[in-house]
Amino acid sequence: MKVLITGGAGYVGTKLVKQLAAMEAVSKILVYDNLSRGNYNLFLGEPITNGHKITFIQGDILNSRLLRKTLEGVDVVYHLAAKVTTPFANTDPHFYEQINHWGTAELVYALEDSGVQQLIHLSSTSVYGSSEAEVNEQSPLNPRTFYGVAKMRAEEHVQRLVARDQAVIIRSGNVYGYSKSMRFDAVINKFVFETNFYNRITIQGSGRQCRAFIHVNDLVYNLAQLLNHPVPAGVYNMVAKNLSVLDIVDILKGLRPALEFLFVDQHLELRNITVDTDLKLAAFLPLAVPKQLRDELREFLATFSF
Repeated sequence: MKVLITGGAGYVGTKLVKQLAAMEAVSKILVYDNLSRGNYNLFLGEPITNGHKITFIQGDILNSRLLRKTLEGVDVVYHLAAKVTTPFANTDPHFYEQINHWGTAELVYALEDSGVQQLIHLSSTSVYGSSEAEVNEQSPLNPRTFYGVAKMRAEEHVQRLVARDQAVIIRSGNVYGYSKSMRFDAVINKFVFETNFYNRITIQGSGRQCRAFIHVNDLVYNLAQLLNHPVPAGVYNMVAKNLSVLDIVDILKGLRPALEFLFVDQHLELRNITVDTDLKLAAFLPLAVPKQLRDELREFLATFSF
């Protein structure tokens, strides 16, 4: 099986490449990335087991000519390429529209003319916007950020492939946890970094705002399982925990009792979004069993070099 991963050198992609390389069913992995984040960690450190399967292609998702050429002979595409800049997801709409919306559109146009069997499109629970009630795949979409709007519009293009039984849309919760290609703008990763190096974390708003989360290891494991198990075309949420910011702070405070925290605009009640963790995907494939958050954060803190 020949697999293409757009955004394969990113936070999730770096781990997914390693996971797929270890699978016997995967004979070739094409990593397609423009390296816009300047992150070269996929290429460094200990050699990846079965690294001979991997080929890197430096290309932009908007480069339709290169994209179409790269798709030749590919069986499955994981579309991870995206602009993700939490917490600035509501600034500069053009920034998100170009990559997350129109980049996905270019990929779908190319896939419609290709022999690719399946697209696995990584979307986001941000398409739900905010809700006081727990949401699921049947809930209406109401994105509140430019990032969420662009992700929703991207899904509209992918739905053409869903209608042809050639795509699944995975709406991931907020991703956290160690990867060689780290993102430290996401809330848990940011808090863990600040805990380790500053012994002080900064909390925006009251801290009571809730989000849905999933550890990067669990996300990657679940994405890889999609290759081994037939899943009906459609939309699936992929989350593990619903947590408030204060839930996270409490656990970090337990791990590092001397930790200080500072509130900014504590009077503000920021939006909530919680997602049903009884996942529809569980009916079709074995999902990763999430660890306790305390154990995950303890392990995360242990990954820092000092």
